[in-house]
Amino acid sequence: MISHGFWKAQGLMVAAELGIADHLADGPATVSLLAEKCACDAGALYRLLRALASDGFFEETESGAFRNTDDSEVLRSDHPQSVRALGMMVRRLEYPTWVHLLDSIKTGKTAFNEIHGKGLFDYLAEHPEEADIFDQAMTAVHGQESPAIASAYDFSATTSLMDVGGGNGTMLKVILETHPHLQGILFDLPHVVERARPTLTASPVGQRVAYQPGSFFDPIPGSPDAMIMRQIIHDWTDEPSIQILRNCREAVAPEGKVLVVEQVVPDGNTPHPVKWLDVDMLVYVNGQERTEQEYRQLFEKAGLALERIISAGRFEILEGKPAADG
Repeated sequence: MISHGFWKAQGLMVAAELGIADHLADGPATVSLLAEKCACDAGALYRLLRALASDGFFEETESGAFRNTDDSEVLRSDHPQSVRALGMMVRRLEYPTWVHLLDSIKTGKTAFNEIHGKGLFDYLAEHPEEADIFDQAMTAVHGQESPAIASAYDFSATTSLMDVGGGNGTMLKVILETHPHLQGILFDLPHVVERARPTLTASPVGQRVAYQPGSFFDPIPGSPDAMIMRQIIHDWTDEPSIQILRNCREAVAPEGKVLVVEQVVPDGNTPHPVKWLDVDMLVYVNGQERTEQEYRQLFEKAGLALERIISAGRFEILEGKPAADG
């Protein structure tokens, strides 16, 4: 039943939080040993693992021990496509917020803000452990998408690229690897830039990255050839989104490009995951997803002309340039 789908989701998130797949990395283990390592009740843990094993997550052996399966391997912290941090983030931050969906629908207010008294990003700035998990979760979500973005857009005429709100620098790193002629600038809040700096500096593209701390709600220094934002605008309602875009328009080189990487909401009843993501933005972040027409209106109000939309995997790259009358 769709109404009980949260049973399995919660079970997987708890397994992620407990690090069960990590504890099984070297082979099968008994429930008593797992319970000891996880500080859990052995009987309760067995019931959870039995349920997860019935759906292919973990496998119970004839001796009563459990081992990983292909599906549970991705819950390991060291797996190349690990989703452990994503499960932890959803369990700690996102799922408790969705319990208040009804309140958001009735009031139009963001449940997370009402619960915590502040927005998600202000909350993360004050909670470094959750912020680290959030960064890892975003890498899990977006890590496989960056190559498609890097390949879809022609950066041959670009020499400097600023990643606005670039977080841990994952996308910027992939773009610089794909386009060796580019110089990159990571722009984000000071504490975010400092979290990203060690790993990005130590990477093969580290010598081609400059770091610019700041807020995209304030004037942005520099004059890069292009500025790119991945899923930044969808975090905000119209007024702050226009301010971000306007600041980019004023910062980018006169003939430069402002690239907005988002999922565009299709019209009508066309099924698309972005329509549910839009509800998540309402409940969790105080943002929204938008149609092509809504993006055109945002760009116009910010003094940008939306020139074209380029497909990049499950995303679209909306290419804007400073409007002549902007």
